[in-house]
Amino acid sequence: MAAIGKIRSWGPILVTVIGLALFAFIAEELFRSCDSIKNQQRQQVGEVLGKKIDVQEFQNLVDEYTDVIKMSQGRDNLTDQELNQVKDMVWNQFVQNTVIENEAKKLGLTVTDQEMQNMLQQGTNPMLLQTPFVNKQTRRFDANALKQFLAEYDNAKKTNPQLAEQYKTLYNYWTFMEKNMRQQLLAQKYQNLLGACLLSNPVEAQQAYTEETLESSVNLVAFPYSKINDNKVEVSDADLKAKYEELKPRFLQSEESRDIKFVDVQVLPSASDRAALDKSVKEFRDQLVTADDPTEVIRKSASLVSYLGVPQTRSAFPRDIANQLDSIAVGTTTAVVENKDDNTLNVVKLYSKQQLADSIQFRVIQVAKEDVAATRKTADSIYNALQAGGDFEAIAKKYGQTGEKVWMTSREYENAPSMDTDTRKYINTLNTAALNATNNIAMANGNVILQVTNRTAMNTKYVAAVIKKTIDFSKDTYNTAYNKFSQFVSESQTFEALEKNAAKYGYKVQERQGVRNTEHYVAGITSTRDALKWIFEAKQGDISPLYECGNNDHLLVLALNNINPKGYLNYEKNEELKSYLKSEVLKDKKAELILADVKGVKSIADARKKAGNMVRVDQITFSAPVFVQETGASEPALSGAVAGTKKGAFCPRPIKGNAGIYFLQVLDQTRRAGSKFDAKKYEQQAQQKIMQRAGNFMQELMLKADVTDNRYLFF
Repeated sequence: MAAIGKIRSWGPILVTVIGLALFAFIAEELFRSCDSIKNQQRQQVGEVLGKKIDVQEFQNLVDEYTDVIKMSQGRDNLTDQELNQVKDMVWNQFVQNTVIENEAKKLGLTVTDQEMQNMLQQGTNPMLLQTPFVNKQTRRFDANALKQFLAEYDNAKKTNPQLAEQYKTLYNYWTFMEKNMRQQLLAQKYQNLLGACLLSNPVEAQQAYTEETLESSVNLVAFPYSKINDNKVEVSDADLKAKYEELKPRFLQSEESRDIKFVDVQVLPSASDRAALDKSVKEFRDQLVTADDPTEVIRKSASLVSYLGVPQTRSAFPRDIANQLDSIAVGTTTAVVENKDDNTLNVVKLYSKQQLADSIQFRVIQVAKEDVAATRKTADSIYNALQAGGDFEAIAKKYGQTGEKVWMTSREYENAPSMDTDTRKYINTLNTAALNATNNIAMANGNVILQVTNRTAMNTKYVAAVIKKTIDFSKDTYNTAYNKFSQFVSESQTFEALEKNAAKYGYKVQERQGVRNTEHYVAGITSTRDALKWIFEAKQGDISPLYECGNNDHLLVLALNNINPKGYLNYEKNEELKSYLKSEVLKDKKAELILADVKGVKSIADARKKAGNMVRVDQITFSAPVFVQETGASEPALSGAVAGTKKGAFCPRPIKGNAGIYFLQVLDQTRRAGSKFDAKKYEQQAQQKIMQRAGNFMQELMLKADVTDNRYLFF
């Protein structure tokens, strides 16, 4: 009993301990849950209408699109700029597809499998003509060729995994096209439904015909705003504010932007760097003069242009080199030439120049046995059999090969980064072997029995060795520039210090307003993703660390000047906007001065007495703005005023335009020669104009889609 009593006395303590333990357990799970949510958020590239896309999913879409471009264009890789374009296209497609799918779901719009089949059978969709399933004779999409390929791919997956792997690239290409055509068809359905709500009629058609074909000739008197000096006009803060409110809808931005100041220094080669490079290139040039095989010379020179040792078309060489080839005699070596456009020193030796086929049809039998002797023996046997009149494909099948004829173009090999001796021998045989002759080519890993069966598209080809070296800075030059810039950054941790010290160090402070996180480069400098991330993580007034960027030749420091939140731009903090408002106010005030001066003008003669410039302007229609040579401006208001004035009449009101005040008298109105009213044609044109205006629906939907774009954090 005493023990029980003692336990009871500990009751409150035990409850507290147990409670704390339970709280710790719950808190741990809560923290884990929060960490998991934060990790997911950290991986999100963006969000549209609540639909999130993570970095891996987005990268998969980018890879998919990249593979399609490579296959369709026959390329091995894309440039950084092209990859950025792909990322933009993938993102825009994701946003648009998500928005359209959301709207279509509300309306019950779908794309059925039968509709897709109908589209394939019709074969008129432009995307279908970009696929390999186009009949070469009819140049139309062949649905049967597609069905045959899909059947072969399904069968290969079950029976021949190696063949299936070869087919996979083409299969992925087709699934990409099919997915995009389905999305395209859904968007067309939505747009057609929207278009059906917008109709044209015969009255509108007649009006459109008149607006386009009724031409007027006028006497025009212009009073340009530019004749009044800006100093004669006073612009107050109240004027700017009033103009801002008047034009405010123009200044709505759908995403946050930021204003920066920055100092960018490009590291350039010193005089000693240039002298050292000149000496080096001249030494390699001397070696090239006497080299029968320049492979080793080009390798040691670290030239930007590889030497393949096979005939190549002009397009395989850099443009500046290609432009020289026809002016160089075979066997000669040029002097060292500087190209300022790409900042390089160049030397060219032309080894040969000849007319060769750009496209070659051929067939091969590959021979590889357990050792070299057995390989050579078998190859000789096949060669002798073919020389004796044997059937190429029949013999090939005995060795497990098809022996089918295939085509190869110069493009498939001439841009290779390098080429070994065996491949060079193989390509040269393709270019020079007699038609239908049998060639037995011995290589390190076997023999190839090769027969060229056809050649087309004769072209001039060159074998040329090129030394192309960038005029670059040395490590010492870079270190000197880096140390100086680093010292400048360390002394410039405020706006005031940045601007003061820039002048002291010989640098220039630049400004950039409206930087958006969708940009790929800061201030047009490559490799600045970390700098862009800093811009959108920094606070106003912050100074960034030093960034090494560009092609490892730029030094950059940033200062965050202003944050422009989503919504209407603040003109008081945006100098570009403020300058624009000021220019608009100046035009208004100058217009007021001119209007006061020309008050009482009731004829063209009166206007001329006010020192206005009179000109005759012909062929004015309502459908196009008038361009006035005297003011150098396009003036839509004049087109409207002319249309509203009868023939022979003077427009009783002065017309306020973009660049001046105008008075006009309509001299003549005639129908354009050869014009004829076609009600159906003009109704269609009116319908198209309506649809073009309605085409802005996507922009409106995207503004309401609550789009979050975080790509700058990852790409």
